[in-house]
Amino acid sequence: MPKISNKGILMPASPIRKLVPYADAAKERGIHVYHLNIGQPDIETPAIFWDKIKHIDRTILEYSPSDGYVDLKKKYASFLSQTRKYAPIKAEELLITTGGSEALLFTFLSILDAGDEMIIPEPMYANYVGFARSGNIEIKALTCHFEDEFRLPATEAFEALITPKTKAILICNPNNPTGYVYSNKEIERLGKIAKEHDLFLIVDEVYREFIYDNDEHLSVLDLPGLEENAILIDSVSKRFSACGARIGAIVTRNKNVIATALKFAQQRLSPPTLAQIGCNALFDVEETYFKTVNDRYKKRRDLIYELLNAIDGVKCHSPKGAFYTIAQLPVKDADHFCQWLLESFELNGETVMLAPGSGFYSTPGLGKNEVRLAYVLKKESIIKAVACLKEALRKYNSLF
Repeated sequence: MPKISNKGILMPASPIRKLVPYADAAKERGIHVYHLNIGQPDIETPAIFWDKIKHIDRTILEYSPSDGYVDLKKKYASFLSQTRKYAPIKAEELLITTGGSEALLFTFLSILDAGDEMIIPEPMYANYVGFARSGNIEIKALTCHFEDEFRLPATEAFEALITPKTKAILICNPNNPTGYVYSNKEIERLGKIAKEHDLFLIVDEVYREFIYDNDEHLSVLDLPGLEENAILIDSVSKRFSACGARIGAIVTRNKNVIATALKFAQQRLSPPTLAQIGCNALFDVEETYFKTVNDRYKKRRDLIYELLNAIDGVKCHSPKGAFYTIAQLPVKDADHFCQWLLESFELNGETVMLAPGSGFYSTPGLGKNEVRLAYVLKKESIIKAVACLKEALRKYNSLF
């Protein structure tokens, strides 16, 4: 029998999606599953997106330019420049990608060779590992601790990992999966490290609109003197609850990075044409949209934080941003528990799907008693989902 590649064997399964077959089986048994495992908001995509799509007047669905339509790039750059503290973003400093995922992949392939190293604080967005392995890139994980609310370690901890093969530092801010928002001092410290050691600083800012409690967000592109080092990863998916549109962007003032990423973009021909047309309209959304959505997520954040910490043995922090939280559970193996929830548990015909925490760590053995929860559902669903979790923990610990 022909063999698949070692790269394919080593590619990790998504901790967010790997339990989908068990969830599907539960649904076939008539069980209602509350999905707290994935960042798929239940908030409606703005109507202007659908209106734009419905009124497309074309007879041919053509390729777009490989770097995206110029009018979308201008609109996108203008939108990102509204909150800019440093210098406005130009359209030529932006390349449209098929979601933030492709932006990450193209960035990795543009700046890192096989065997090169990239430092990423963990827990981390699980797909960073998969994208790195696609290019045989080595991840040097720097562990952030639950007890410290996942703050960045000291500068010395970063510098201890830097070798001649180190080419980049990558963070997600606000963070997926922890919900942590890095302070201005933390971002400035990373910028200083990148500058002193001639590294790229990649910041995934796809959740930048979701920040609570009046915390401030400092973008990597607002660090003066880091024009050649800073790369911003962006997406419309979460910002506009348009995950299926698959429109993202690489944004950087480094012309060589954009030019190199364009060569990879040319190989996949173009980002999706219809989605670009619809997303062009999204950037005209009313200013009140973000405050309204932010308020809804904050209420959900407060609710899930209160409900989780009311369960005996469960601990979680109040997330500062995004719409995720990491919770520690009174179990030894969260992977087993999450699968058991779908295979063997139901409360009044319902159960809950969670993402096991171990999948967000690159270091083996970490996160075994942790889960990531996405508070993307309405209040009533969150209440019922956490009620399922509470009863499931009671029953599980009586069995195992």
